Amino acid sequence: MVLSVVKYGTPVLRKKGDRIDSITPTIKRLIADMLETMYAFKGIGLAAQQVGVPLQLTVLDVRGAKDRPSSLELKGEPADPDEFMPLVLINPEITPAPEAAKVAGPEGCLSFPEMYAEITRPDVVDVKALDHGGKPIEFRCGGLLARAVQHEADHLHGILFIDRMDRKTKEELRPELELLQTETKAALKG
Repeated sequence: MVLSVVKYGTPVLRKKGDRIDSITPTIKRLIADMLETMYAFKGIGLAAQQVGVPLQLTVLDVRGAKDRPSSLELKGEPADPDEFMPLVLINPEITPAPEAAKVAGPEGCLSFPEMYAEITRPDVVDVKALDHGGKPIEFRCGGLLARAVQHEADHLHGILFIDRMDRKTKEELRPELELLQTETKAALKG
């Protein structure tokens, strides 16, 4: 089922997600619905907060982004990221790899329609999480996948990509941000 994606100004976007202790039928249904929603909105990642549920759960699929490559390593060996998509991360822990460089790159967000900005993030990260079945997974990723994982992990902690923008960019987007927030709050009251 395609769920509604909440927009900037909805309080749940600022909530830190609760950890998931067991993979219940409700969690499995949420994962399936989030994947369907992400594809319907042509996104590459979606966090539970974005569908109104404050949990430590995100789904990702970077296969459609051919212009921005991703890298993946499992146990120190290169792997094809496409073979691991879609990716479900439960209770993820993200840490920059020791050799990671800070790199600026374009980001957008389904909760901020038609808004994009250059965001600086580590270009390689180590990820520990549970998969859709509750099994531990660990990997290192780079490129677009690293950027998407960090963007979605931020959502799980109530951090939005506008919080990572430089002051000048945020100032340039201020009129659009204020309009979106006003519209969202009006719709919530309606």
